[in-house]
Amino acid sequence: MFSTSHFHPMLVHFPIALVVFGFLADSASLFFKKEACLTKTGFYLLIIGTLSAVAAWLTGVLFTSEMAGIAGEVKETHEMFAVITLGLLIVTSLLRIYLKAKNKENSGLKWLALLLYGMATVSVSLTGFYGGNLVYNYMMPL
Repeated sequence: MFSTSHFHPMLVHFPIALVVFGFLADSASLFFKKEACLTKTGFYLLIIGTLSAVAAWLTGVLFTSEMAGIAGEVKETHEMFAVITLGLLIVTSLLRIYLKAKNKENSGLKWLALLLYGMATVSVSLTGFYGGNLVYNYMMPL
């Protein structure tokens, strides 16, 4: 029989890696201003990371089991940070797309986008921490 319980664990690593490395590339572009590829890399990793976060969130909502006790509390915290991450990523992606479309990538709004991107990076890291906590400390498959 085909089990869908493996979808979420297979997908969760993509948003973590894509968002963290995208933020690092975007941050590095501030120091290496002549390297236009860094900001483009950060932008594309943000977009792909956002799409992968949507997929990871959907598989978590649709294909993970309920948990009780302390594991249930940890799962609620994990879910809360997942929703925060998703919101931050969507807002940041829309802002970056707007800046790119209107050719305003050097405006003051780029700093807001970078701040939101940084917050999303911290949030996706916390989401991964609590998800890993569920798997390793409570032996709960997501």
